[in-house]
Amino acid sequence: MNLFTQLQKREQESKPIRVGVIGAGKFAAMFFSQARLTPGIKIVGIADLYPEKAKAACLRTGWPEAVLTFQSTVEGINRAADTEKTAITDDALALIESNVDVILEVTGIPEAGTLHAMRALESGKDVVMVNVETACLLGPALEKKARQNGRIISLAYGDQPAIICEQIDWARAIGLEVVCAGKGTRYQPEYRYSTPDTIWDYYGFTREQVDSGDYNAKMFNSFLDGTKSAIEMCAVADASGLLPQTAGLQFPAVGADHLQEVLIPKADGGILEQSGTVEVVASENRDGSPVKNDLRWGTYVVFKAPTDYVRRCCNEYGLKTDSSGYYSALYRPYHLIGLELGISVASVVLRGEATGATGEFIGDVAAVAKKNLKPGDTLDGEGGYAVFGRLVRAQESLAAGYLPMGLTDHAKVVKPVVKDSILTYKDVQINENSAAFMLRKTMEEEKSPVG
Repeated sequence: MNLFTQLQKREQESKPIRVGVIGAGKFAAMFFSQARLTPGIKIVGIADLYPEKAKAACLRTGWPEAVLTFQSTVEGINRAADTEKTAITDDALALIESNVDVILEVTGIPEAGTLHAMRALESGKDVVMVNVETACLLGPALEKKARQNGRIISLAYGDQPAIICEQIDWARAIGLEVVCAGKGTRYQPEYRYSTPDTIWDYYGFTREQVDSGDYNAKMFNSFLDGTKSAIEMCAVADASGLLPQTAGLQFPAVGADHLQEVLIPKADGGILEQSGTVEVVASENRDGSPVKNDLRWGTYVVFKAPTDYVRRCCNEYGLKTDSSGYYSALYRPYHLIGLELGISVASVVLRGEATGATGEFIGDVAAVAKKNLKPGDTLDGEGGYAVFGRLVRAQESLAAGYLPMGLTDHAKVVKPVVKDSILTYKDVQINENSAAFMLRKTMEEEKSPVG
């Protein structure tokens, strides 16, 4: 049966998938809008440090106020669910301990994501990590915890990493070699130094848009300064086995019609160091002009025909190829983030199958100085004023002691760091008692990086 049929069956049997959501930002709000319209899915509770914000997100996306109730205990959350209401709480741990089947971690904060994912898995709940920051930092360790507890931890469908993983799986499942996979984004070299003060001018957002409640300056700045791209491609690498290039992400300006000509190995006329890697394509040329048929909102997979027969088939069925005829690409022009998140909920609970799982330690995201840093400076994490993230191979990261981007929030600089330099653990003082730090160091000691 397909997912929708199974969801309908759950609805008919009055046994909906019971969902707990932690974090009520833009991604979660988009899920709220669709979850109440989807048979077989019931949001039991929503946890956010600011409950009124969670309530506002529900009302903004069409929920009737009468179904929302503020609760502060496990018992209260469960009682609300039994009366067809949805509880709003500021206690994420209470929500995790309530009668839910799956937890959606949507905070975007590595420390919070670590605590919530570990507690949920230990409590016998499956987890969908919209929080790709935590998946990138600790994916293999969290996957290990999930296996130990007989649970599933999954990337979030609707977000680009899970969609890319689906495209990679499609290609491999029909016997094609995956040459490169990734997504599109806006990119200019100068964007790497963007800050929360400059972000809205770069995007051209109006004050009315910014004040609507759905826009977080640091998160949107992470999209622009390349950090989010590095994090997402790290998650894809760890989930698929694709090996990052030593140069990191190059952000070539390539339209959808020319992926198969550019994103192939250098030996065959492309720009890649090797086949089987990840890359993000820019939607504008370096002079600022738009790329024709850009892939800013989309995802892609470039593949190679294994035989001359398959090469001929690709040509016969109209696929665009490179000059050799062996390299082709398929792409999806858009992703709908939280609107599509129900696919992960249904797949994890009904099929017992993750929509992408970061199981290997292949990629890492190292912190790079946006400016000259001096002792006493305090880093402010992803999308902030101090650092941006660069995709590196995990093997290189461990050998050099690079500081992972996910551990940069509130880290104190203890040595001078020159702008554009990669920071190391020795350059900063970190709270070594944090859950994210301790689990990361354990993972570094236990895991042998691939590649």
